[in-house]
Amino acid sequence: MKENQIKEILKKINKVKIAVYGDFCLDAYWLMDPEGSEVSVETGLKAEAVQQHSYSPGGAGNIVSNLAALKPASIKVVGVIGNDIHGREMISQFRDLGVDTDSLTIQSENFDTYTYTKKYYGEREEPRIDFGLKNKRTPDTDAEILQNIREVLENYDALIFNQQVPGSITNQSFIDEANKLFEEFDNKIVMLDSRHFNSLFRNVYRKANEIETAILNKLDVKPGDFISLADARKYGANVFNQYKKPIFVTCGARGIITVDSDGISEVPGIQLLKRLDTVGAGDTTISALTSCLAAGVPAKEAAVFANYASAVTVQKLFTTGTATGQEIIELAKEADFNHLPELAADIRQAEFIPNSEIEVCQPVTLSRMGKTKHVLFDHDGTISTLRQGWELVMEPVMIKAILGNQYETVDAGVYQEVQKRVLEFIDMSTGIQTIVQMEGLVSMVKEFGFVSENEILDKLGYKKLYNDALMKLVNKRIEKYKSGQLSIEDFTLKGAVEFLKLLKEKGVKLYLASGTDKEDVLNEADVLGYAYLFDGEIHGAIGDINKYSKKMVIDKIITEHQLKGEELVVFGDGPVEIKESVRFDGIAIGVASDEVRRYDLNLEKRSRLIRSGAHFIIPDFSQPEQLLNLLFK
Repeated sequence: MKENQIKEILKKINKVKIAVYGDFCLDAYWLMDPEGSEVSVETGLKAEAVQQHSYSPGGAGNIVSNLAALKPASIKVVGVIGNDIHGREMISQFRDLGVDTDSLTIQSENFDTYTYTKKYYGEREEPRIDFGLKNKRTPDTDAEILQNIREVLENYDALIFNQQVPGSITNQSFIDEANKLFEEFDNKIVMLDSRHFNSLFRNVYRKANEIETAILNKLDVKPGDFISLADARKYGANVFNQYKKPIFVTCGARGIITVDSDGISEVPGIQLLKRLDTVGAGDTTISALTSCLAAGVPAKEAAVFANYASAVTVQKLFTTGTATGQEIIELAKEADFNHLPELAADIRQAEFIPNSEIEVCQPVTLSRMGKTKHVLFDHDGTISTLRQGWELVMEPVMIKAILGNQYETVDAGVYQEVQKRVLEFIDMSTGIQTIVQMEGLVSMVKEFGFVSENEILDKLGYKKLYNDALMKLVNKRIEKYKSGQLSIEDFTLKGAVEFLKLLKEKGVKLYLASGTDKEDVLNEADVLGYAYLFDGEIHGAIGDINKYSKKMVIDKIITEHQLKGEELVVFGDGPVEIKESVRFDGIAIGVASDEVRRYDLNLEKRSRLIRSGAHFIIPDFSQPEQLLNLLFK
């Protein structure tokens, strides 16, 4: 979805009126002081101390916050809260958002505003403190809510009907009367998201995850069970056929499946490098979906928009975040999708070109082959293995940077937590420039808080620490090569150099693009004896991400030579070059290389490359004839 399309959708949303019925909750975040407070004179117990605290609407309230971020013409809330401090805080926050609270019923007896207090000691979350678990709505409250629902169905463009809290609907008669209203106003968009009463409502659109959709198919499943995308599509189609209203099946990082009268469509999830918090992502999704539908946006496009919106909010930590229009626009510009997650996770699903090790991930791409004119290669792990093991160098550098002076003394649990975050980051950032990885390191150092602000290095400082450590390894290998102890076959992938020569003989223009510093790439390609083959130039990092990236190189190649996408083939073992090739409609061939043996398949790389959008996967270049047949037919 392009920027102008998103802007047009946002303009349409600005004109719609949306109401929200649901379980309105208040989320409380208490960041605790690890030093605690004084010892109580009365009890002799040491008191806990709250260092910082904040409050935000949760449950259906978070849906309201997400709607407000998209700026519709009007938002109205329908529901019930208690006559208590938490309820008053919620009303105050709603009014600050410009929300109409006149239809918010206050029940004084047997009802406390749902409140969830989350205590944190640093990264560790303590057990929640909950309010309102014994609530019971009165018949008078139900009657007032139903009357308010009627009024919004008469006067608003759409209603979100949200139910999250167990026991929040205590009377079957309420559901029966609501269904009568939904039948009466069948032309209105009513978007249901119900955890406990999903099957009981009629004449409603549905937003349901894959587990909830399976349960609607009367399957005995529970949270955490695996539902394949193929099954999710089937179950979604069954629900649509039963209820005759659209259903949006959310599948987490695997995306959104839409089933309506136009058929089944699928939006892949979005890959994100940052630490994520998925709490509230469903609220963002239903807000964006309903806003789009109320504005007349087709269901398939609404799912794309909602997918972007939820990708914004999951990157916001320690709060149930929202997504503004501008944030959605910015994310969509560089969004990387999570392609074929089930194929990526299961080698048994792999299909190959006959008599070859070339895996075909996206068969439709075969019809685009045979037009190769320019080929771009990544360097490290794709051709050269001089830097094999760089991850093992970066890991301790990052851990020591994060822990600082506490590296030797911190307890094992904390060390393992830091190590886990570092390994996840290295895995996700493979292929991007080192300077960008170091920007991520700076963020992690600040996040963990072991190093004082004045001792934190900048990205260039951390890059020097890493590069100095890595170059000791690389230079030692180069010396062994120059002395004749090891040969070029020991430092290049099986068949790589020979394949470069064959392409050169075919008249193909070759390019090399690396996230490593340009000076080092030039030197290493020259030492190993194949630099002369790259007449399209050798590219590498120059210390300024605004002046060099693989995206810029690919864009320049296509623009200068006026290429069609299929005339450029990109080989790489990292997500970055694969994603950029796909973004420019090029042919992406993932090299899932085992850098230790220098031949055969690395399953982790295969998975990563398929999720990045690779059209084909090869383990190495040991089958040049088959590869040439693929490229030139």
